[in-house]
Amino acid sequence: MFAYEFEGKSPQVHPEAFVAPTATLIGDVRIEKGASVWYGAVLRGDICTIIVREGANIQDNSVVHGGPDVTVEIGAHSTVAHACVFHGDSLGEKGLIGNDTTVLDGARIGAGTLVAAGSLVAPGTEIPDGVLAAGSPAQVKKPIEGTGAAFWVETNAPYYAELAKRHREGITPVD
Repeated sequence: MFAYEFEGKSPQVHPEAFVAPTATLIGDVRIEKGASVWYGAVLRGDICTIIVREGANIQDNSVVHGGPDVTVEIGAHSTVAHACVFHGDSLGEKGLIGNDTTVLDGARIGAGTLVAAGSLVAPGTEIPDGVLAAGSPAQVKKPIEGTGAAFWVETNAPYYAELAKRHREGITPVD
């Protein structure tokens, strides 16, 4: 991992977390137990605080940042999938932000909610718990319970927690 202190604040990574060797953590970033930050991801806590809660995962090539003096919280067992920009305030526990989604300033995503791939969550949007949201701008489509999307919300974080253990123990640089 590339880790950098910024203005006296350094990233803190729990020893049981996985941060890929090509991920970048800058400033006030905290990665809790069992969380994972994947290849090419950038978490820039220069003007904000970023907390990735236990068992959450920030996937490949995603960027997490926030506005001045904001605490960006990625909830326990939640997922920011591949190539996302998360500039919002919070993602609730077991929330899932689909691939290539952008979440803008002040947005809050509820627990157990899935924001579909390719969506744009507008500034200040509040998406409640337990729904499927999609579109540009993202809008609530329906409750997630009983849909195929509920499967991804329940299984994605545990899958990535197990995969992170395998990467932590099994990746080897190749000459």
